[in-house]
Amino acid sequence: MRLPILLPLFLASITLSAQVLPARAPADPTLTLDRKRIEAALAQMTTAGRAAGTSLLIWKDGGEAYYGAAGFADREGARAMSRDTIAQIYSMTKPVTGVALMQLWEQGKFSLDDPLAAYLPEFQATQVYAGNDASGAPSYRAPTRPISVRDILRHTAGFAYGPGATPAHKAFVAANPLALDIDLAEMGRRLARVPLLFDPGTRWGYSIAVDVQALLVEKLAGVPFAAYVQQHILQPLGMRDTAWRQPEDRLPRFAAAYRKSQGKLARIDDATASSLNFAANRLTPGGHGLASTLDDYMRFARMLLGEGELDGVRILKPSTVRLMATDHLEARITDRGLLANRGAFGFGFDFAVRTAQPRTPAEARGARGEFCWVTGAPGGGRHGYIRPAGKQDG
Repeated sequence: MRLPILLPLFLASITLSAQVLPARAPADPTLTLDRKRIEAALAQMTTAGRAAGTSLLIWKDGGEAYYGAAGFADREGARAMSRDTIAQIYSMTKPVTGVALMQLWEQGKFSLDDPLAAYLPEFQATQVYAGNDASGAPSYRAPTRPISVRDILRHTAGFAYGPGATPAHKAFVAANPLALDIDLAEMGRRLARVPLLFDPGTRWGYSIAVDVQALLVEKLAGVPFAAYVQQHILQPLGMRDTAWRQPEDRLPRFAAAYRKSQGKLARIDDATASSLNFAANRLTPGGHGLASTLDDYMRFARMLLGEGELDGVRILKPSTVRLMATDHLEARITDRGLLANRGAFGFGFDFAVRTAQPRTPAEARGARGEFCWVTGAPGGGRHGYIRPAGKQDG
């Protein structure tokens, strides 16, 4: 059994950057972590106004190698960051959704190259935006091939994910498929009427695809998506504080939310910040929405580190975790959007996969073979790195 190294995982009220790592990953896996440098970096994030509070947990060589925190979960209330702080984990919800869907794949509920419409027929008639005609009017056509389940796992389906320059982006905004007052079934119906940005399988585009995965889980399992995740992932792993809907008695542990405004962190009003997790919304998104603690999410990551098993509980087969952590982008998919900004990354199933060592100082640090969820430009965003043993920077 291989013994991987898990590098850091979480942010609380804002973001945790991979910049807290050493300038180069150590060539010697037994090398002691530079605790003072890590602590200085965490503190600098808060003093420089990049974050109200940060926390970091590193699991290495079968044990906890570092825990540290700086700043506040609630700056105005002077509530310090702590291990039991509950925070929005945003897109780090996505790997949880991917694990749920791949559990159903292990049960033979679908094949990866099945048409999505075989299970969600509303996507049978989805069109592709094909540019504007001679009169300047938008043109639409049938896709060159159907969207497959593999496409929604690796972000090659062609879906949009918000505003943009094309009529397809505008249609996405008008459809509002992620409205909190609708359920996943209605999300799918609305999205299916929105044109695709490109033919399935031709480009990589970060999208609403993971929310479609959640709908597919719900359809194949025959139970609500959140209930499935609770029963088959969160409860077996002992992730007691992780949920889309949090009970009111956890509100005092919930991290405040902030956004940058005129170069400074401005607090988002508490009612807005807590609405996703402490209100009776109908939508349970697959691509965001979970709130969790540092230790809870570490249990999920350690399960992946253990190739699908943690503390004697098996969530996925080892071969399935390896499949998810393998690059599934063909060489012909050269248009990779923000993924290309990270450096030498391909994409598996709900994980970015590093395919080569960093080649320039501007690239995100790391080692070939690691897999992670990560969004944004180098030096920012949310990061959860899982690094197989023996994969080190050269």
